[in-house]
Amino acid sequence: MSETGTPQMRAVSQDAAGGPEVLKVITTGRPVPGPTEILVRVHAAGVNPTDWKTRDSGRFLTGSSAQPFILGFDVSGVVEAVGLGVTLFEPGDTVFGMPRFPHPAGAYAEYVTAPARHFARLPADLDHVRGAALPLAALTAWQALVDTAQVQPGARVLIHAAAGGVGHLAVQIAKARGAYVIGTARRAKHDFLRGLGADELIDYTEQDFATAVQDVDIVLDTIGGDYGARSLRTLRPGGSLVSILPPDDSLPADQARAAGVRAQFVLVEPDRAGLQAVADLVNTGKLRVNIDSVLPLEDAAKAHALGETGRTTGKIVLTVAP
Repeated sequence: MSETGTPQMRAVSQDAAGGPEVLKVITTGRPVPGPTEILVRVHAAGVNPTDWKTRDSGRFLTGSSAQPFILGFDVSGVVEAVGLGVTLFEPGDTVFGMPRFPHPAGAYAEYVTAPARHFARLPADLDHVRGAALPLAALTAWQALVDTAQVQPGARVLIHAAAGGVGHLAVQIAKARGAYVIGTARRAKHDFLRGLGADELIDYTEQDFATAVQDVDIVLDTIGGDYGARSLRTLRPGGSLVSILPPDDSLPADQARAAGVRAQFVLVEPDRAGLQAVADLVNTGKLRVNIDSVLPLEDAAKAHALGETGRTTGKIVLTVAP
């Protein structure tokens, strides 16, 4: 409680663009839920590439650059209070979600507020660490493969960086939809991916996936660069290349049209129906999230440095409340 009587909370903030060292623990005012919003006491917060890219540039995807700001979008926690008109949840409910993305959400904090429909009930078999690891990555995979590419049983799906945060969940979502899944990953991660159901694996350091794979229906590009153009060579006519990287010259839309395939960029968005679909997969044993590392909120800078190595398997999570 501040001297003025305003409830306070801990958070990780930055007041300048830069490396992990700009992240600092601060004390700030606790947010208050507005109409249709809930206040969630955060138990764990997921760490995603968009976090360290925003930190480094000092700018969110929306263009907002007002500083200081609090990073983070993935949340698992307990409803503390509800705003006017909320009927989906009540205090004490356990929830997970990806609030407000791509607008600032402030998940690296002890409390967050957001529209109630940006959350879903946490699956009963998940703890808060795994709950916080799921939303952004799983919704990205779901919206890319199911909503955008409309993956069907028997489809051949190529997933790049298959052992990454989005990739390892995409492998399982595609398998749950009855697809034949091909993944690119270093050989050391092949056994892990086979355990998730991958049918075929390519070590991109040993062979060119663009010549090793043919007749693919869907490519999920989580890497960017020249991967998009090279992936076109693997697709059959009528196939789809879906990228989760912001569109630039690396998304070969014109080349795709000339080849008779589609190239699309998908930006994940809050999606209650998608969260519930993900929860259903968890509850039926068809989806599990792999945790690479768990660190306390105070070590957010270390979490970012680890993520930026590009060598993690699965997700990094910050613990906030006990």
